Amino acid sequence: MLTLPNLLTLSRIVTVPLLAALLWWPEWRLGYGLAFGVYCLMGVTDYFDGYLARAQGAVSKLGIFLDPIADKIMVAAVILVLTAQGILRGPYVGDMHVIAGLVILLREIAVSGLREFLGGIQVSVPVSRLAKWKTTFQMICLGALILGQALPGWLMTIGGFTVNVPHTVGLTTLWAAAVLTVITGWDYLRVGLKHMD
Repeated sequence: MLTLPNLLTLSRIVTVPLLAALLWWPEWRLGYGLAFGVYCLMGVTDYFDGYLARAQGAVSKLGIFLDPIADKIMVAAVILVLTAQGILRGPYVGDMHVIAGLVILLREIAVSGLREFLGGIQVSVPVSRLAKWKTTFQMICLGALILGQALPGWLMTIGGFTVNVPHTVGLTTLWAAAVLTVITGWDYLRVGLKHMD
């Protein structure tokens, strides 16, 4: 149970409250800089826990169970805190960026429930390549949104608006992740519906 991959996964879960605390004050640049560092470290452990588990032949049921939970907890916590602090806001559509975050959260909840249902009838749904792209965009967007608060002076003028570069990258990739979230969520749902007769 206490293999290195599992400990790395558990470290991500334990670190989520620290990450949320660092994100709580939007004007605290140092806090957001530290949060970006913590977020990147969590991303590195996400990669290495799976890599080490496969390389060492230490893939465990606990690891298979905890890894997606750790990812979902981290993503949900960051989206909720950034939304609460008004950071999912930008040019052209204002607060409408919150909808993209909501889509991601709803999909994570729905797919978790669907996977639980399918697991109960011993049907596994492999992670698609598109779902991996969704995760990549999701991780980039949240990291960029955090970095944008840490570096408020990183500005550029686009279409008459002066925007923070990392923040704008974050909002753009947030929408890309939301679109892929809908597509991959529908793919999972189609598989699930076949087994709900």
